[in-house]
Amino acid sequence: MGKLPHELKKDTTAQMHTLEAIVAAMIMVGIIVFTVQATSLTPLTSSTANAHIEAQLQTMGQDMLNALSYSSYGQDSQLKKDVQNWDGEEYVWNGSAYQMFDSENETLQNSSLADVLLLVAVPRGIAHNVHFGWIDENGALRDRRYIYNGEPSDNAVIISKKVMLSDSDIGNPSDFYTNTSIPDADTVTDFYNIVDVRMTLWRM
Repeated sequence: MGKLPHELKKDTTAQMHTLEAIVAAMIMVGIIVFTVQATSLTPLTSSTANAHIEAQLQTMGQDMLNALSYSSYGQDSQLKKDVQNWDGEEYVWNGSAYQMFDSENETLQNSSLADVLLLVAVPRGIAHNVHFGWIDENGALRDRRYIYNGEPSDNAVIISKKVMLSDSDIGNPSDFYTNTSIPDADTVTDFYNIVDVRMTLWRM
């Protein structure tokens, strides 16, 4: 039996959303690659080297987070999806992959942050940490590592981007809280919490 007109319309709409997501991802990667190619990390003189590199790292980090924060209409950004998919674990760079701190056999999967850092930071010898921060039930700031690459140098730069979560963004709020310790800040409305994604970059 052939599909009814409204079923064909649903299929077409779904295909268009999928195509938009693919195009958005390609644009994001293209922007990051273009930005990095246009930014040199070569010091000018000994007296201005540190300031020059810090400014370049600041720009690079901001461009990465901005690109990951982009979302097409009706779609979540890649950065938001990383927060939604976080299992509460810390992942450590082992020289070839981001492995779980408590298990060498488990690696970070389906993370746009990890993909971008592998594409941009790792080949250029840029060390990096990523933390997720939020406000807990008592109104205190909490912070946990997402990606850890070592202790930052004195010339490290910090770039951050806030991600707002709604109850509808969290599949199972109870499981999400158990895994991440990020609580529902407002149980009356659809607002869940705001997560501060903080990236630290430095030259090794």
